[in-house]
Amino acid sequence: MSIDHPKPGLLASLYLRWLMLLQGILHCWVRSRSLPDPMSDLHLDPDKPVCYAIDTYALTSILILDQACRDLKLPRPLLPLPLAQGSESRSYCALRRKAGLIVRHTTPRKHSDMLKQLVDRVVDGGEPDIQIIPVTVLVGRAPDRETGLAKIFFSESWEVGGRIRRLFSTIVNGRNTFVQFSQPISLRQLADEDLGAARSVRKVSRILRVHFSHVRAAAIGPDLSHRRTVVDSILLSPSVEKAIEDQARADKSSVPKAWRKARKFAFEIAADYSYAFVRVSALVLSWFWNRIYDGVELQHFREFQKIAPDYTVIYVPCHRSHIDYLLVSYFVYHNGLVPPHVAAGINLNLPIVGRFVRMGGAFFLRRSFHAQKLYAAVFNEYLSRILARGTDIEYFIEGTRSRTGRLLAPKAGMLNMTVRAYLRSPDRPVMFQPIYLGYEQLVEGDSYTAELSGQSKKSESLRDLLKVFRVLRNKYGKVHVSFAQPVYLDKLLEQHAPDWRASTKGNSKPSWINPLIDELGSQIMTGINQAAHVNPINLLAVVLLATPKHTLGRTELETQINLYRDMLTNCPYSDRITCTDKSADEIIKYGLELKVLQSSSHPLGEIFSVKGKQAVLLTYFRNNISHLMAVSSLVAAGLINSRKVERSRLLRIAKAVYPFLQRELFLPWDETGFLRAMEDSIAWLQKRGLLVHTPDDNELEGAEGSTEEALQLQLLGHSLLQTFERYFITIAVLVKNGSGTLTRGQLERLCILTAQRISLLNEFDAPEFYDRNLFRQFIDVLKVRGVLSINEDGKLEFDDSIKDITEDAKTLLSREIRHGIIRVAPQVLQEADSD
Repeated sequence: MSIDHPKPGLLASLYLRWLMLLQGILHCWVRSRSLPDPMSDLHLDPDKPVCYAIDTYALTSILILDQACRDLKLPRPLLPLPLAQGSESRSYCALRRKAGLIVRHTTPRKHSDMLKQLVDRVVDGGEPDIQIIPVTVLVGRAPDRETGLAKIFFSESWEVGGRIRRLFSTIVNGRNTFVQFSQPISLRQLADEDLGAARSVRKVSRILRVHFSHVRAAAIGPDLSHRRTVVDSILLSPSVEKAIEDQARADKSSVPKAWRKARKFAFEIAADYSYAFVRVSALVLSWFWNRIYDGVELQHFREFQKIAPDYTVIYVPCHRSHIDYLLVSYFVYHNGLVPPHVAAGINLNLPIVGRFVRMGGAFFLRRSFHAQKLYAAVFNEYLSRILARGTDIEYFIEGTRSRTGRLLAPKAGMLNMTVRAYLRSPDRPVMFQPIYLGYEQLVEGDSYTAELSGQSKKSESLRDLLKVFRVLRNKYGKVHVSFAQPVYLDKLLEQHAPDWRASTKGNSKPSWINPLIDELGSQIMTGINQAAHVNPINLLAVVLLATPKHTLGRTELETQINLYRDMLTNCPYSDRITCTDKSADEIIKYGLELKVLQSSSHPLGEIFSVKGKQAVLLTYFRNNISHLMAVSSLVAAGLINSRKVERSRLLRIAKAVYPFLQRELFLPWDETGFLRAMEDSIAWLQKRGLLVHTPDDNELEGAEGSTEEALQLQLLGHSLLQTFERYFITIAVLVKNGSGTLTRGQLERLCILTAQRISLLNEFDAPEFYDRNLFRQFIDVLKVRGVLSINEDGKLEFDDSIKDITEDAKTLLSREIRHGIIRVAPQVLQEADSD
């Protein structure tokens, strides 16, 4: 984009040459990074004049902006602004200017004189339109290249700085400068509102002030008061004062004593955010990631980056590792936004370490405080205040790290408190941002396996820090961070309660709040799965763990990997799913490099396998993408035990089993959408030759048993085998004991014991097979579907409808598996009854 600027007069030309000289000196050192990238995202009209708007005038900012515009071939701010009638001496305006030689202070004024002149021209009809482009120039806000403590302490902040500070900041951080161009504002659209020139100037000035505040907050964080000030304001709030009085009455103590207790709670909770510490941490983490990972890839971040400044963002990633805490915050900061305040369990508030974690933005909460009304009041008030001030927050709604690789059922606690805090002060819209985190190797892999095997979870301690040295000796592959479709709280509120603003006044517990929280949690978890990345280890795991001995020849392994890659392309789960671009051969080499695979030579071809402990760890990575395989695997499972099956029967079984799969895997479809996905998968399998076209459209037929396609179909069907086995274990235990015999707790225990025994009797003992949470979820859905009910004695009752489930199991599970489960269940029951 280029514009012919009017030729300036003599004095203006001399002044411009002086500025160009200064710019030349400045840019011997200064290097800037401009956003958005590409600049075409601004959608500028090349036929309309452009004027840049900055928040506060600084000569260095103008010179940096001019150089950036020259590099980007945009109209330059230092040159005259060409207009339909005449011109202006420059192409920029500043909302604020500072006065004073040494001690600088902002001069009071209502608006920019230059901006007023431009608005007057358009409102009077003398100028068709002018594009105002807001620009933010931050010196020292390119965290991917910040090094050195001097650079950190002279980076951008909310502190008012004078010429001396600006000079030092430019000298120290000049090579780490950030220039943010924002969407242009059309003065013609503003004039068409018929507000008049004066009101139009006030409106555009207000729009720009709010915009600059949002962009600056997104880049360096909101202007936070000292921690002690935040605590004092919490203790003075009406809700906490009332809770203090109630606590004093309950304890039969004095109000000052209860007040001190509340104050202690507030300091225990509150973060102590430090810009300088965050910048130092960025340096350390940059070294740490490069040491243990081969790279971190961000997906779909650019879409999020465009809308983030307009919202208070609640980051809700899946929780797979302690690394998650650091990873999201670092890469949000690394890409030009402020790291969020992170809700951390009180178990991480370790001596010494806790203080530094607070400085990085962590605030702490206890696992449960439902019965602690004073603590709850203090925490809710703290959360409400930081949300109202536009502070972004991060927390994990699963409540704990997943030990199986599957997403855990969302906990309502933090979601509930966030929504209620917003209802109290709905000043700034809130956006929940689900994030998928995918690893190729886990730092905590050994401990996860031990915990699933029955060992108790170890509490965090300072000694755990010593494990960092062991971690630093290993490589853990790549990490993938994928941003899902955001969930907008206002939109969800409108769906559940169109009059929510009025209905929440004086009503802290509206009837629609719990259904809204449930839907919010479900949308977040479903969104995370819809943004999954399929890495090489995921593909190796899902293929090899479907074989009896976790072993395949090279040809079969490559063929099955290619089959799954083709499935992800032709049966798309969502438009945010991404997959490794490595070929099947490269994936196998990568697995050998990370020591996931073992290779054995043989005269008939190379053989690859995973053994023992490594096979158990691989179940984690298989489970990361099990939701992507669910539909095609369900179709294939219906044809493993019988080469032919009626289409209508398979779809009926699929319809019956879908509620259980949806709850466990957070699948995105309603019933109609799921059946449509089943039909699409059937068509794809027929195209690939795994299903044979038959004259009868209602009959599905699998590939002939001795063919390569038959093996592919069998491996695909086995992806969900353990899931169906778990379902059948629950039904078998219920039927063997009879209706009205077992309590829920007894049923869960017997299911776990049965699954453990089956796992031990087989060569592959996978602890995730007998995960208590998965049995609980299945039992929950049985209750919701009306299959199970609880009688007055607390026993589980069922009717003959459970026999339909048993009958359907014959299609999905072989006779050998079903009879094996039935055989084991009575033995376990007899042992349990004798305890």
